[in-house]
Amino acid sequence: MSEKEVRRGKEGPGDKGYRTPGLRGAQTTTLFRAVNPELFIRPNKPVMVFGLVTITLCVGYLGYLHATKENDQQLYEAIDSEGERYMRRKTSKWD
Repeated sequence: MSEKEVRRGKEGPGDKGYRTPGLRGAQTTTLFRAVNPELFIRPNKPVMVFGLVTITLCVGYLGYLHATKENDQQLYEAIDSEGERYMRRKTSKWD
């Protein structure tokens, strides 16, 4: 057995038979590729950073709105039957 025949059985990463990891090398339909493009497209770091920052800002803004709503409870000063003043939150007829 010559050295050429031994090399034919083992293909390295630079050879023609090398498959890429993931689904890029798999046989799929066009519909599957259109529905799941994230499996076939290279990751784009700037878009990932933009999306992460955008989602973080949206969640932060929702938290800010929730915190300001809790602080703005529409309190008013009420006087009970004994003449003492106390703070009371406005309520609606539906509560």
